[in-house]
Amino acid sequence: MNYRHHFHAGNFADVLKHALVLQLVAAMQRKPKGFLYLDTHSGRGGYDLSVAAQGDTLTRKPEWPEGIGRLWHKDDLPAPLKDYVATVREYDLRLGNTETEPRFYPGSPALVGAKLREQDRMALCERHPEECSILKTVMARTPRCVAHEMDGYTAMRAMLPPPERRALVLIDPPFESEREFADITRAVDEGLRRSPDAVIAIWYPLTKRARVDAFSAALMELNLPPTMVAELEVAGEDSALKMRGCGLVIINPPWQFEATIKPGLAALADLLAQERGARANLLWLVPER
Repeated sequence: MNYRHHFHAGNFADVLKHALVLQLVAAMQRKPKGFLYLDTHSGRGGYDLSVAAQGDTLTRKPEWPEGIGRLWHKDDLPAPLKDYVATVREYDLRLGNTETEPRFYPGSPALVGAKLREQDRMALCERHPEECSILKTVMARTPRCVAHEMDGYTAMRAMLPPPERRALVLIDPPFESEREFADITRAVDEGLRRSPDAVIAIWYPLTKRARVDAFSAALMELNLPPTMVAELEVAGEDSALKMRGCGLVIINPPWQFEATIKPGLAALADLLAQERGARANLLWLVPER
């Protein structure tokens, strides 16, 4: 595996993804009945930002200062961002950081794991043995959590529908493969056929607009239920940045989710801008009926 997320942990893409995922968890928990949180590409679960600048062979510029670092000392954040930063702070403190800047950053498993109720359950998938071994150690004390060394795409067939009959699925692959968007589309098709009411969140990078538009078109061929897209661009289309933004597709978004996240999304466009042309977009691929 060439991708190591600890180089990117806490960057602007993590901020968008994790802030919205926490709001999805909160929305799921408005109902007393438990649910399954399924993470198809979990990574190692948590990250030490102090080694973020250590590449495989050369030092590299850490990305967290342009992400979580921009929010760390803000005290006037909209509610969704305030909740996100507070959750990261709790994790950072629990792992022993006493400095003024963040050091320990939770991946999606640790972030969501801190919020689960007794009736909720986690299934984490990571197919790379080394990363999965670390994941199991990081999440060992989290109740009702099982980490599986497996291809997360197959989990859509293996773990849905869950006994709880309610599921929140995060699909967050490393996008190393040219087939990634096609693999996601097939997994979503499988997941919706097995659990039509599952809430499915799909993270993707904004590199070439054409690839994302083709992905959206492929998803639309699945006869989707209500589906919304939240995108954050930290630079305009003429930027030389390798990744100038990212997005989260949310299938079956919870009731009033758009209104919940809109203030935080707008704030992120200002807080995380790196170049001219930064903006946030919120649109519906398939409107609510």
